[in-house]
Amino acid sequence: MTPELVLNVTIAGVLTGLVYGLMALGLSVIFGVVRVVNFAHGEMMTIAMYAAVVLFAALKLDPFLVMLPIGAAFFIFGYVLQTALINPFITRPEHSQFMLLLAVAIIMVNALLMIFGPDARNVQLGYQLESFEVGKLLIDKARLFAAIAAVIAAAALFAFFRLTLTGKAIRACADNYLGAKVVGLDVKRMYALTFGLGSVCVAIAGCAMVLLVEVTPPLGPAYTLLAFIIVIVGGMGSMGGALLGGVLIGVSEALAGLFIAPSAKSMFSFGLLILVLLVRPQGLLGKKA
Repeated sequence: MTPELVLNVTIAGVLTGLVYGLMALGLSVIFGVVRVVNFAHGEMMTIAMYAAVVLFAALKLDPFLVMLPIGAAFFIFGYVLQTALINPFITRPEHSQFMLLLAVAIIMVNALLMIFGPDARNVQLGYQLESFEVGKLLIDKARLFAAIAAVIAAAALFAFFRLTLTGKAIRACADNYLGAKVVGLDVKRMYALTFGLGSVCVAIAGCAMVLLVEVTPPLGPAYTLLAFIIVIVGGMGSMGGALLGGVLIGVSEALAGLFIAPSAKSMFSFGLLILVLLVRPQGLLGKKA
């Protein structure tokens, strides 16, 4: 157990954590604006992973090349899902929203099982086995490229909300629902745009993640749970908190796999969640209610 090995594993955890953070960023954005918890979040990411696998198998397209087309398709899917299905439930009790999205998640998992079966699928590219050598450090090319894609996507989303009029209108809807309606904003359309943008985040994260792990239909619920852990650790509704939480979870999982066993990853993730809830209930970058 050398310091170089620990540092290598930590760097790998940070890179994977950035992809986790992008996945959780989509969940955080949807909750922060729409105030609806997307219980089908991980299942949507699994669908994006399968889409990347299918395009690679059929056309030999690198998952990085299909991120934008799949992201665009997921934007439309998220927009339509919010407009047609979720918007009518916005004013209903929270348990109705919970049951609706849980039903959507179950339908997605079973549809994937019917189409692809239970066997694991993956993408095999030459650079997945290659690394950049920096001194005594070895940095996986696929993991590094996936992290870079996640950072670029997250930066684009931050810029959209900060610099564009539509982004500012969405933030206004999140800050003051009634005030946004008074000044004439189409709040339900803003909600649909937000759900679409959150879906883009999860699509790009899925395309990146398929280079790192094999995909199976049951992976969806696991990623939904992981996204919840990350968002709670970082702070509900905090975009920066989602990225920070993803990095912390990625590093904790990597170190747990090194020092204890790969099966201990979830234990450390939940341990970090409990610690944050005890010390800072609103999350690391969350605001007090």
